[in-house]
Amino acid sequence: MDDLDALARHLLDEARTSAHGRSAHLFLHDGPLRQAVIALTAGTELDEHNTPPAASLHVLYGRVRLTGPGGGPELKAGQVAMLPRERHGLLALENAAVVLTAVTGVPLSERRTAAAATAPG
Repeated sequence: MDDLDALARHLLDEARTSAHGRSAHLFLHDGPLRQAVIALTAGTELDEHNTPPAASLHVLYGRVRLTGPGGGPELKAGQVAMLPRERHGLLALENAAVVLTAVTGVPLSERRTAAAATAPG
């Protein structure tokens, strides 16, 4: 099991020396499930990108803001948020480390079951 605190501190150190102001490490990969720690220096932004079928962001250190159409919420250390199912980016308002949890693929049969469960009537 990874020590996320130590990993986040290490990646923040790497981000501070990186020309791009960021560093990341995928620490869990199980089928469609991915978990990564991403460290960003203050002012660094991850450009807008498409979202996977399901994802969340847990802020370990610092403050970040989700960006995209209509803006996005500010998140601080200890907060967790579901990522929007639309193009979005991430801006570090101060040096920050986050855990990104993403499901990169959902089998068609599971999508149909979930859709049927949430359909009205």
